Amino acid sequence: MTRATTTIPFSTIKFIDNIPRLSDLTEQLTQKLREIRMEINQREPGIMTAGRTQSIYDLITDADTARIRRRAMRYLERLHSSTGIQHLQERDAALLTPLRGGLPIARIVTEHEADEIAAALHAEMPWMAPATEVVWHGLRTSVRRGLPGLRFDPLVLVGSPGIGKSFWARRLAHHLEVPRTSIDATGEPAAFSLVGAQRGWSSASPGKLMQTALRERHSGPVVIIDEVEKAGNVQSTQGSRHTLTDALLPLLERMTAETWECPYYQIRCDMSWANWVMTANSRWGLPAPLLSRCVVLDLPDLTGAQLQVFVEEQGEGRGLPQTAIDATSDAIQRVIVAGRTPSLRTISRMLDRAELLAQRQVLQ
Repeated sequence: MTRATTTIPFSTIKFIDNIPRLSDLTEQLTQKLREIRMEINQREPGIMTAGRTQSIYDLITDADTARIRRRAMRYLERLHSSTGIQHLQERDAALLTPLRGGLPIARIVTEHEADEIAAALHAEMPWMAPATEVVWHGLRTSVRRGLPGLRFDPLVLVGSPGIGKSFWARRLAHHLEVPRTSIDATGEPAAFSLVGAQRGWSSASPGKLMQTALRERHSGPVVIIDEVEKAGNVQSTQGSRHTLTDALLPLLERMTAETWECPYYQIRCDMSWANWVMTANSRWGLPAPLLSRCVVLDLPDLTGAQLQVFVEEQGEGRGLPQTAIDATSDAIQRVIVAGRTPSLRTISRMLDRAELLAQRQVLQ
């Protein structure tokens, strides 16, 4: 099914078509003044020309021309200022065109719909039940409150590597039918990657949050931040520090997220409908201000039985023959017997390999 949506204004930008050029506006105002004075002169001959031979050029003086130009410039300055993007270059302003008319957010219509989403997610990854439950209650609450979109509390999933925290977040976005964007806090300047960098930095650009809204034309993505506890700081040549936590805090608070300002475009946007899933391998290194704004869940390691269920579910979903599923399960069981528990990443690669082999044609 296609998820219902609601369109929200999203930004304070005012799009104005066909803003006139200064020369055209000056000419229009000059012509209008000329027509008015000609009409006056026709009613009362000689007033405008002071007894001289009437000419249309006598109706507009140099002082009139200067005054018209000043007024035209003030009018265009106010018009450009009212758009909210007068400070942007033409190319950057054009990139904001998708915001015209607002952007949609996904909406849950009934509590039964929320139940179906949670049930589907739980069937795929039952060991992630604590996280699924938080989302489930958030979706049901969105329905009961009659919200225009869907929301759940920001999540921090704490657990060993390879138990499927990021995979669960991606599957959540799939079942919600919303876009997603991912950030690896260890492999990139996470703060800039998320929100962007303002002009003046050599790497100035919009962040993934804004890029996703513009590319997907959607204002309610699932934002996944992996290994959030390992995010480093970015320091400018002037000595100012930029941390991921500093970038996140105004976005995690709904009231401040409603008027969040993009550092690159310098426009205000409603980011309060973005939903957040962060992952961490431990609580060590997680800042207290971040923890206070999120639901933090400690997740256990996977058991062999849970891994076998995952293989069965994924294998059937990929359309693998039962022999391929059984072979993968046997291989996993041998690893477990040897005293090691494979991660979901390893199992996913095994399933990829089994799928490739199953699709390979055999020479006759």
